Amino acid sequence: MEELKQLMKSHILGNPVRLGIMVFLLSRRKATFSQIQKVLDLTPGNLKSHLNVLEKDKLIKTYKVIADRPRTVVEITDKGIQETRKFLKMLKGIIDSIEF
Repeated sequence: MEELKQLMKSHILGNPVRLGIMVFLLSRRKATFSQIQKVLDLTPGNLKSHLNVLEKDKLIKTYKVIADRPRTVVEITDKGIQETRKFLKMLKGIIDSIEF
């Protein structure tokens, strides 16, 4: 369990909200800010804060599009895909090592 504790404390995706954002984006490549907010039941400020952390680490990119109204699109980067898969594999390794 110490390995899990260290992984969750030291990795950017150790935060459940950020991991949720990345898994959601992994399944669809990109989504609007409001879609992510609704699926994860987050306040706009909370979501924006987590997106800033992910964007600073280049795991996602955000940009504006104008359709019927301005929207913020969040897109997972290639680095984001690799890091999310790597993190999930590490979690799976820890889970697989647990004897029931």
